[in-house]
Amino acid sequence: MRKTWDRIRHAVGFEVVGLLIFAPLASWAFGYELHQMGLIGAVASLIATGWNYLYNVLFDKGMLRFTGQLRKSVPVRMLHALLFELGLLVVFLPSLAWYLDISLVDALIMDIAVAGFYMVYALVYNWLYDIVFPVPSLKAQSAAPANPENAALS
Repeated sequence: MRKTWDRIRHAVGFEVVGLLIFAPLASWAFGYELHQMGLIGAVASLIATGWNYLYNVLFDKGMLRFTGQLRKSVPVRMLHALLFELGLLVVFLPSLAWYLDISLVDALIMDIAVAGFYMVYALVYNWLYDIVFPVPSLKAQSAAPANPENAALS
């Protein structure tokens, strides 16, 4: 499992890089001012950062409980990203509609587009993060010589 400082680095990095991409892209795509999309992105980022930390701890604990390991296949990574975004959708839809003074249907359409962006972004970011900062237990497992005791851990 990852340590707290690693999870904090992961969550903060995810939100900072995501916001730097999201605000100008959303401003262009939806026709709102950069400051409006920046504010939406910043508030969403604060909430998502807390959710990101909690969600990843719970997801990793669930993986350990059900699979006994933390390695994520491509389908598991896709499920991971999808469930994360669905949780955020429930929180952001009403506040997005209120702030932009748009209908819930328009907010839903906008939120689906934003969630689609963040789903792809989350998949790429998390995959790259795991490559650059491997999970310590997995690093130790891959460095250990192959024997029956270590095979049970894989």
